[in-house]
Amino acid sequence: MSKVKICGLSRMEDIAAVNRALPDFIGFVFAQSRRRVDMNTAAVLKKNLDPSIKAVGVFVDERMSAISDMYQKGIIDLVQLHGDEDDEYISQLKNTCGCSVIKAVGVGAALPPLPVEPNYLLFDTLSAQRGGIGKAFVWNLLKQYDELPYFLAGGLSIDNVVDAVGLLSPFCVDVSSGVETDGWKDAVKIEKFVNTVRRITR
Repeated sequence: MSKVKICGLSRMEDIAAVNRALPDFIGFVFAQSRRRVDMNTAAVLKKNLDPSIKAVGVFVDERMSAISDMYQKGIIDLVQLHGDEDDEYISQLKNTCGCSVIKAVGVGAALPPLPVEPNYLLFDTLSAQRGGIGKAFVWNLLKQYDELPYFLAGGLSIDNVVDAVGLLSPFCVDVSSGVETDGWKDAVKIEKFVNTVRRITR
């Protein structure tokens, strides 16, 4: 059964919405983004998050000590890396803080060389912004991939997630702009997205 991650939470209203819908993961973005939150805001949001939902911290080329600090304080439960972090960095981070690591991979016309040290990969559409552009890549490129469990991101919404899961059966589907209205998380869309994935993967 594919799990669900709702990324880019930044307000208490977002927490209330996911506490009702109960996805498996949510994401706090600490990298440059319109959805960026600081550590103090994320700490408050995490305290109000249903404990059954795991919080993922999203980073781009962040200092290892800063990531480890947030993990040790319980602000995040997993780490998602979108920068130039290589296998050496990932291995050291895992050893330093004991966290599970998701490494984002931008997909263009073909799959690039893939790291081996992460616990999970996240496949997103290749972009200068390193993801988060709300556009899908060609999912067929992943049809034969079965090495690491992966999160599927990039342009997912209620309208296409059934096709994505039916084609690939990813470990988790990851959505952000696809559950927003006018740039803000929409509680109705979040609930519909989660319920749709749960219905087709039971």
